[in-house]
Amino acid sequence: MKFKLIVFLFILVGLLYSSGTFAQKQDSVAVPITPITPPPHQGANSHKGALGTDEPIKDARRLALERMPSRATIRSMIIPGWGQLTNKRWWKVPLIYGGLAIFITQYNANQDSYRSFLTEAQYRVNNNGVHQNPAYDLYTDDGIIQNKDIYRRNRDLCALSIIAIYAANVIDAYVDAKFFRFDISDKLSLRVNPSLQISPATTYAMLNPAIKISLVL
Repeated sequence: MKFKLIVFLFILVGLLYSSGTFAQKQDSVAVPITPITPPPHQGANSHKGALGTDEPIKDARRLALERMPSRATIRSMIIPGWGQLTNKRWWKVPLIYGGLAIFITQYNANQDSYRSFLTEAQYRVNNNGVHQNPAYDLYTDDGIIQNKDIYRRNRDLCALSIIAIYAANVIDAYVDAKFFRFDISDKLSLRVNPSLQISPATTYAMLNPAIKISLVL
């Protein structure tokens, strides 16, 4: 009985040894490596993003739309109203030039009056109160100085208004070109729905509903 057990153990050890040797031989067999074919050369129109994905190719129309804000802004800075014509908003051009014409005219008028009163005031100071312009005989020395200051202030305000219209012309051209593709459909509407809402802080014993208005666009 012991002899049979010893023979069985030798046979089992031999089988285990032979299976391990066969496995090592299988692992040592060289596996052929399939060469990786490089991707075809990409043309100039394909762009790689930061993550290696292809970015959408922009056509000529989209590129032209993206250049519209800068082009309209530069044109409005060169000639007021040129950017509005670029954006096909020609009806804004008369408003721009109308405002500029009004304030430029007022600027010149206040400048002439300021110089006239300034000259009269300087003449009276240098000539012991003698009047130079007969049209100002009814004005006292203090009145001459006050009118001079008023016309100078009005002139400065007109100059600031001219600068403001010029800046508004540039800003309007940029914003209008930026939202050139912004489309608002006629189907959009605003709906107001009143309702009651129970505050979550209240308990079941004390339910205090509150009035709520929901706005749906």
